[in-house]
Amino acid sequence: MKKVTTDVDIDCFGRDNILKGIECIFGRIDRVDNKFEKHPTGVYFQNIPRDPVTNISTLDHRIANDYGYFKIDFLNVNMYEHVRNEEHLLELLNKEPPWDFFEFREITDQLFHLKGYSDLLKKYMPQSVEDLAMILAIIRPSKAYLQQAGWEKIRKEVWVKTDDGDGKYIFKRSHSISYALAIIVNLNLLIEQMSKD
Repeated sequence: MKKVTTDVDIDCFGRDNILKGIECIFGRIDRVDNKFEKHPTGVYFQNIPRDPVTNISTLDHRIANDYGYFKIDFLNVNMYEHVRNEEHLLELLNKEPPWDFFEFREITDQLFHLKGYSDLLKKYMPQSVEDLAMILAIIRPSKAYLQQAGWEKIRKEVWVKTDDGDGKYIFKRSHSISYALAIIVNLNLLIEQMSKD
């Protein structure tokens, strides 16, 4: 049977309360000091070997992956706290954001994954979800060298996978697009809240 590699992230508000109501087994991270800890976001819905007292997997999540178990990460994203319902979420998602707001540090420092990157946002001034996704990708270590490049080089190289074995974290295009869309929701929600004040 061919091994399938998965990387499933579910963004939610109130992760701990959600997981209380779901039958799952918590992931495990083995540390270098021969101790382990509960994975902060990862759970299994498969019957993975587990400690019956702690309900934590007996396999480190990297080893579990080699045995065909796949972890699903529930990421606690607080920006969803003020989203009233699915209709409101879709409204925020489908509303074209004021792209010029990415010029202002007081705005960008309040946005999901963008705090501290105001200068980079000013330099590139994203004008689309794709532009924003590429900026998210170049703030990750494996593509950080592109922060000194122009848009042409970024567009050409940002999604190219490298196999140089350096272990640097790369942001996949699918993740980048998803996070860019979450930032659009975040920005539109922030504007909505500011207009009420």
